[in-house]
Amino acid sequence: MKTVGVIGGSGLYEMEGLEDVHSVKVETPWGFPSDEFVVGTLGEVRLVFLPRHGRGHRIMPSEINFRANIYGMKKLGVEWIVSVSAVGSMREEIAPGHIVIPSQFFDNTKGRVSTFFGDGIVAHVSMADPVCPNLLEVLYEASKRAGAVVHKGGVYLCIEGPQFSTRAESNIYRKWGVDVIGMTNMPEAKLAREAEICYATLALSTDYDCWHEVHSDVTVEDVVEVLTKNVELAKQIIKEAVCLISEQRDCICSNALRDAIITSKDAISDDVKKKLELIIGRYIK
Repeated sequence: MKTVGVIGGSGLYEMEGLEDVHSVKVETPWGFPSDEFVVGTLGEVRLVFLPRHGRGHRIMPSEINFRANIYGMKKLGVEWIVSVSAVGSMREEIAPGHIVIPSQFFDNTKGRVSTFFGDGIVAHVSMADPVCPNLLEVLYEASKRAGAVVHKGGVYLCIEGPQFSTRAESNIYRKWGVDVIGMTNMPEAKLAREAEICYATLALSTDYDCWHEVHSDVTVEDVVEVLTKNVELAKQIIKEAVCLISEQRDCICSNALRDAIITSKDAISDDVKKKLELIIGRYIK
């Protein structure tokens, strides 16, 4: 049975057809994830949901325990992660309510821990193409089937937050050539790659940030209003997507660590080997 993870809002698991729904509390070497995982089955697919900000949206982007979240997904057998994320549009043609499936990320965060490694073990995974190409195609096709206005590809700029951008920042970001802006997908995507989990983002455009001369500046009310309208669309896209995912993983994600660990096996302590067994076990015996 395929096991697909969904990271996003707390209401995404309330979808028609989801059966055997139950909560699972997972502890990791980095503490507890954002909340308990909600696990259920949709046809022949096992789905694992996690509210990124916790139920009630109580965790700021900078406070998210990204390592625990991704490790918890790995521990529950997840091989594909769909990241459902609210974003601001940096392009006129990406209107509020549209869907974007980014192909690239620009990490502009400050001070977030972005790796499982350290403490005596070094690994350098490739992030040249940070999104699983197969999962990107799946989300794009699923979005079309669900009737969404969808944009394929583009750059997701991840900022620290929790404040929205200044007008100067917003205009400079547009000159950089980014397409959408958010606060959560980094280091989430980096850690998913280290954990050899396929990762792609279902980005829900909620606003035009503050660069647009006609539209009003972004507010929380605007974001929540558009997200509320799009939650059913996101559920439908997820339902379409999980049926399209191939059980065979032939992408770069599935073997991301194969040539990435450069520390000699003899130099890695037993404690570190035990701590990272779930991630590096197939390479470090």
